[in-house]
Amino acid sequence: MTKKRLLLLSNGSDLIGDNPTEFAHGAVRDFLGAVVRRVLFVPFAAVTRSEDEYAVKVRRHFGPLGYEVESLHEAADPRAAVEAADAVAVGGGNTFHLLRGLYRSGAVEAIRARVEGGMPYVGWSAGSNVACPTIRTTNDMPIVEPPTFAALGLVPFQINPHYTDAHPPGHMGETRDERLSEFVHANPGVRVIGIREGTMLRVEGAEISLLGGKPARHFLKGEEPRDIAPEESFGFLLR
Repeated sequence: MTKKRLLLLSNGSDLIGDNPTEFAHGAVRDFLGAVVRRVLFVPFAAVTRSEDEYAVKVRRHFGPLGYEVESLHEAADPRAAVEAADAVAVGGGNTFHLLRGLYRSGAVEAIRARVEGGMPYVGWSAGSNVACPTIRTTNDMPIVEPPTFAALGLVPFQINPHYTDAHPPGHMGETRDERLSEFVHANPGVRVIGIREGTMLRVEGAEISLLGGKPARHFLKGEEPRDIAPEESFGFLLR
């Protein structure tokens, strides 16, 4: 029986933005609970702001929730830092930059093993995407080249954070649905779930639920893309 526990948010500003929502803060408190004290933050998705600045911002929001935050970029021994943490939080930004930083830190296998063993994982935006088998459903520009697109593989499906079905007037490029339909066409059997802003997926062992009151969008080759409401079952994603 799997012990994995993950909280995967679409939008980081709901959690650590200038006007964070009580819903996001409450979801994190409920997920991490009172047992967790030391959260290891992974800031490698930061590009135009420094990792120091990113860590300060996360401490400012996680501290009032009752959690002490250490940042992986400050660790003399990244693997030891992962082993000592009660939970890991992986921030949003550029997904390619994040994945390259994770591999450079040497902490990929340690994080994967701890989460497989039950250590809680909180990720937002890019941090949600790297929980997937690969980062190939990110929306980000490949501003750097990680050694591989293979990510942490904590869930067996792909996430598209910030999913939207909006089509602005005059926009002549592909819609998000078209891009994700191309992905599943090129990768038969791989499921993609698009999570809208203000929503998150919570994984508790063999159970998964959608929080936030908005439907998610499901893509699979051979099926029409469809919305799945929060009250419906998402268990098929883990099988």
